[in-house]
Amino acid sequence: MSKPAKPVNGSYGEIDGVEITEEVVARLVENAEAGFPGATFRSPGRPSRTNEPSHAVTVRLSESELAAVMARAEREHRTRSEAIRAALAEWAGDDAA
Repeated sequence: MSKPAKPVNGSYGEIDGVEITEEVVARLVENAEAGFPGATFRSPGRPSRTNEPSHAVTVRLSESELAAVMARAEREHRTRSEAIRAALAEWAGDDAA
């Protein structure tokens, strides 16, 4: 484990042009301990499509298969993922897509 940084002439250095001093560190700690008042946070990752868990699945497609998927997705104004999900729903007999 490395040793903690020590300030040089009262400064730990700069981040984005802001000099990091003991006072700045103390304000950051106080703000963090207060729960970052006024800050809004979002959940990490992509937004969920459904209320149930989802899984990424990797499949291999030939160049011609991928070209066919992309062509149909473009014709139907869908993303590639939306087109593949619709095709799977149709194949599985699911009307959810």
